[in-house]
Amino acid sequence: MADPARVVEGRLAGRAALVTGGGTGIGAATARRLAREGASMVVMGRRAEPLERLAAELPEGRCRPVAGDVTSEADVARAVEAAVELGSGELHAVVNNAGIGGPGSVEDVSLERWRRVLEVDLTGPLLVMRAALPALRASRGAIVNVSSVAGLRAVPESAAYCTAKAGLIMLTKQAALDLGPEVRVNAVCPGWVRTPMADGEMDELGPEREAAYAAVTRTTPLRRPADPDELAGAIAYLVSDDASFVTGAVLTADGGSTVVDAAAIPFMEGGD
Repeated sequence: MADPARVVEGRLAGRAALVTGGGTGIGAATARRLAREGASMVVMGRRAEPLERLAAELPEGRCRPVAGDVTSEADVARAVEAAVELGSGELHAVVNNAGIGGPGSVEDVSLERWRRVLEVDLTGPLLVMRAALPALRASRGAIVNVSSVAGLRAVPESAAYCTAKAGLIMLTKQAALDLGPEVRVNAVCPGWVRTPMADGEMDELGPEREAAYAAVTRTTPLRRPADPDELAGAIAYLVSDDASFVTGAVLTADGGSTVVDAAAIPFMEGGD
């Protein structure tokens, strides 16, 4: 598990950031991590309450909540403006974490769900990057897009989500090309992480949440889901100067799940 003692104190001192989807899960953990390393940030999300709770627990003046939807150009512009103001005219980092899922195969996913998932998970990051670009270019800043291992491989009943997350990986690579050399752009691809969204999925699998997590990570080398703080650590590295020569990278933080051929597991365990 992530050790708070490993936080690099002062690594992001004087930096300003914008974190979308910042109220809970990976986004909230990232905001806490960036604050511990010295950054100030705007956290953006659709619901004001969790954003305000997060801001209240961080040092005064270091976190400003902005309620809004990443698919709204006006909301995105407000969030970027607030982050630049918080940074005394500068913006150094953007973390595109906002995302939604929803069931449905290629055959039966509703067009409404398909469009909404792609708007939030793929178009949203594009809008945020575009709005933040002038400030990021001026500061020679960094962008981290939170994709998923679902963007690297197909998942049953997840046509819209997998497609959007795969698109975000390619958007990351394209942005690294288009926005360099001034702005670095990288992606992280989490596997299972203990977030409210993942907890809900585990609860749908059965009455015992921990048993469900154990089942879905059974073939993962680390045999467990991640804590959000562990993803926050990876993101903090990518926005820091320690990653100054890293751009266009896709960091898979999945406990090793993508290195395993799950189809071979029954044979390895002596099954039929």
